[in-house]
Amino acid sequence: MQTRAILLSSPRKLALGHVALQAPGPRDLVVRISHSGISTGTEKLFWTGQMAPFPGMGYPLVPGYEAAGEIIEAGAEAGYKPGERVFVPGANCFVGTDGGPVHGLFGGAAQVLVTDATRVTRIDRALGAEGALLALAATARHALADPRSQPPELIVGHGVLGRLLARLTLAAGAPPPVVWDIDPARRDGAQGYTVIHPDDDPRRDYATIYDASGADGLLNTLIGRLTRGGEVVLAGFYTQPVSFAFPPAFMKEARLRIAAEWAPEDLLATRKLIESGALSLAGLITHRQPVEAAVDAYTVAFNDPRCLKMILEWES
Repeated sequence: MQTRAILLSSPRKLALGHVALQAPGPRDLVVRISHSGISTGTEKLFWTGQMAPFPGMGYPLVPGYEAAGEIIEAGAEAGYKPGERVFVPGANCFVGTDGGPVHGLFGGAAQVLVTDATRVTRIDRALGAEGALLALAATARHALADPRSQPPELIVGHGVLGRLLARLTLAAGAPPPVVWDIDPARRDGAQGYTVIHPDDDPRRDYATIYDASGADGLLNTLIGRLTRGGEVVLAGFYTQPVSFAFPPAFMKEARLRIAAEWAPEDLLATRKLIESGALSLAGLITHRQPVEAAVDAYTVAFNDPRCLKMILEWES
């Protein structure tokens, strides 16, 4: 069995190609993908070659961890049936057509995936392309779900993750957060909260600041905006060492927390929020391209600030 897939053969060398698929087992599903998202965080780091080493990382690789599609084959022990719509957070099921290895550290950007049934999540068919955003929404939920933390009063970055953090904050009944973004193209689209340039914000007493930007060298600025005993949550992904000046943090008794990626319970909780109408994914997908235009799609996703989320369409 073969499938079309996005292949990164080395940094900045990306193409639509073909790979072979491992044979499914009794607990596996075969899923035909209709939509997959391009991550401007992790995938861009793979594309530039800046991604920190991870177990299983290497080239060639199939990127992507945001995929939605339909089950076309279900193993006898999988607990699913053909025709069900699911979210797939990637797969590691690929073999080169020449028999060589193809890394699937994330592995969601392919037309057909073979995956263990425990990895997928059922989703409503009515979500369409928005079903591919489930992992990103669950990542935002994971950052907010820590029982030791308070909801954000300030969110830094009005990309998709920042918008989801703000929407989830409102869905939880917390006061509307302030959101910073330095790019005018990113300051629109707010729903029930305010987006401003940092220079237009005089506050220095935020109790909780969530950074969704992943920007380098920002921590000193954020610590300076905290109230005494306040917390900065790093919800982005940082390629450079994160450091800060100790005396200002000492005087503020600042706290620092790092939020990792979603956990399985975050996917389920986020799906319930979407199904109940408490969380909307509308307006987050700004660009779509057929998979045949993948090279251009990745270029736009990584370089155009107006592109919040690029979706690849695998079905003609």
